[in-house]
Amino acid sequence: MTEIVSLEALAADVQPGQSLAIPVTGVSMAGTAALIEAGARDLKLICVPISSMQADLLIGAGAVSAIETSAVSLGEAGGAPRFNAAVRAGSFALRDSTCPAILAGLLAAQKGVPFMPIAGIVGSDLLRVRPDWKVIDSPVGEPGKVVVVPAIAPDVALFHAPEADRAGNIRIGRHRELAAMAYAAKRTFVTVERIVDRNLMATEDSAAGVLPSLYVDKVAVAPRGAWPLPLWDEYPGDDVEVARYAAMARSEEGFRAYLSGFLSQRKQVA
Repeated sequence: MTEIVSLEALAADVQPGQSLAIPVTGVSMAGTAALIEAGARDLKLICVPISSMQADLLIGAGAVSAIETSAVSLGEAGGAPRFNAAVRAGSFALRDSTCPAILAGLLAAQKGVPFMPIAGIVGSDLLRVRPDWKVIDSPVGEPGKVVVVPAIAPDVALFHAPEADRAGNIRIGRHRELAAMAYAAKRTFVTVERIVDRNLMATEDSAAGVLPSLYVDKVAVAPRGAWPLPLWDEYPGDDVEVARYAAMARSEEGFRAYLSGFLSQRKQVA
């Protein structure tokens, strides 16, 4: 049964050493701030399939010991400064991946199988740094090679959405990668703009864009919980703020100053 909890309680239930799946759309920046405030450590990030400011903040705060991702970038604002600095320093274990490989790994976990075959990375240089990806002869169909990638079953999936109902059903619209995370993860935590009294599963039309509460463990209300990143149907991204972060986070001192202000601002919104 889905629990509706405080943001602090949600963050406190993410334990050191756990793997944490985070998306590129529907990013819980409020949850990120709460994790940092709670002193999160030794997290193994799984980016679905890439990340931006969320991963950079967690890395800069010293909360990350490993990351699997296709990329970490601030988009038009440039590279992710704390991620780049940590890669140069060897501060965490980096597992290079591709978007299809990460999504295939989640699908394998959802289906309860140990791996999923994909063909697009046969011959890629990535195979040299991913010994857990195996090239095999296809056992069916035309003769040829396929790559099998291991199942990815995160301990926790964390994302932000516009709304939940009181049963814990979550409106995710067309963003099926959020459902893929929840299906594969052992537990799913969601922050939302609001909780509504209507049943989001009441009609065929509404239910089509809803993640059922069966896959949701905890929900916390966090107004403007994706800011400064965008949230579909709610608000655009704050490009000026992301650019300000990019400039400040180039140095450790600037990052610390930004983080302090960001955490204070999130408390005021909450």
